Amino acid sequence: MKTNPILEEVWRMKDQLAAEAGHDVGRFFAQHREWAATHPHDGPVVRNAEELRQLVKRREAAAPALCEKPAKYGGA
Repeated sequence: MKTNPILEEVWRMKDQLAAEAGHDVGRFFAQHREWAATHPHDGPVVRNAEELRQLVKRREAAAPALCEKPAKYGGA
């Protein structure tokens, strides 16, 4: 059977977080709320696909444009 390194990492993290909370769901979420309070999220929150499309469109519009002409090398 082939192993999937991404799934392996997710499972490892799940097991680690569960062990830190003593395999108690209530304690896990209490720890999560504590962590979230000390590490506030300052980026945009995307709630659905349309919000994601709008965010991508705004980021693309704000991105610097690429130069049409390639740079000249070799002193020419």
